[in-house]
Amino acid sequence: MSTRPVAIDINPGEHLHWIIGGVTFNSDTILGTLIAGGIIVILGILLARGGSATKPTKLQLAFEMIITEVRAQVKSTLGLETAPFVVPMAFTLFVFILLCNWFSLFPTGNHPEYVPPPTADVNLTYALALIVIVSMHFTGVRKNGIKYYAHLFRKPYVMIPLNFIEEIMKPITLALRLFGNIFSGTIMVALIAALPAFALWLPTLIWRPFDLFIGLIQAFIFGLLTVLYFGSVAPHETVASDKAGAAAH
Repeated sequence: MSTRPVAIDINPGEHLHWIIGGVTFNSDTILGTLIAGGIIVILGILLARGGSATKPTKLQLAFEMIITEVRAQVKSTLGLETAPFVVPMAFTLFVFILLCNWFSLFPTGNHPEYVPPPTADVNLTYALALIVIVSMHFTGVRKNGIKYYAHLFRKPYVMIPLNFIEEIMKPITLALRLFGNIFSGTIMVALIAALPAFALWLPTLIWRPFDLFIGLIQAFIFGLLTVLYFGSVAPHETVASDKAGAAAH
């Protein structure tokens, strides 16, 4: 009787793709991104049509609760007047990333998946991170001028090279943190799917709630880091006056 281990054919990170004009596009990531974006548009339409100040729907209450928390975090960090677009930006990123993360709950059975979590593709997470960091720098320069970069030259001066490295690494760490956690989840799903059918139900039962939680936490962290990164944009006096006004009330 052979005692050689049985190989499991798992190819995480493999994508369905189109080749257009010699350029390769990950079709599954594009499709998943379009689906998540479409769901957000539909939710927005439903909220706009069913919103009411006197009889709010459950969907409206849920969204208002999230937005209230985001507004409070933005106000305490950088002041709403400094970058008012940060609230809808952080909120939209949270909902979009959450939907993308939860695509892993609906496997199609194909290998590779027809619609895997788009956030398990580093191309998407890099794009999201660049949107946040480029917007942060643009807003910082617009509000503070070139003085925005004064924090890179703060004492002790021996740390200046490290300050530049930290600034350069922001989009990389923001992207890879999200990608790594969701990509590892797709590996777990592939491993569970390789189990015999009679033993499949127990790991699935344990993993699904955990996968939901990880997807929620990673979407929350990305949204929170978006707000915190924009904290360097606000002029000191603006934040101080906002906090003083909040304390007075």
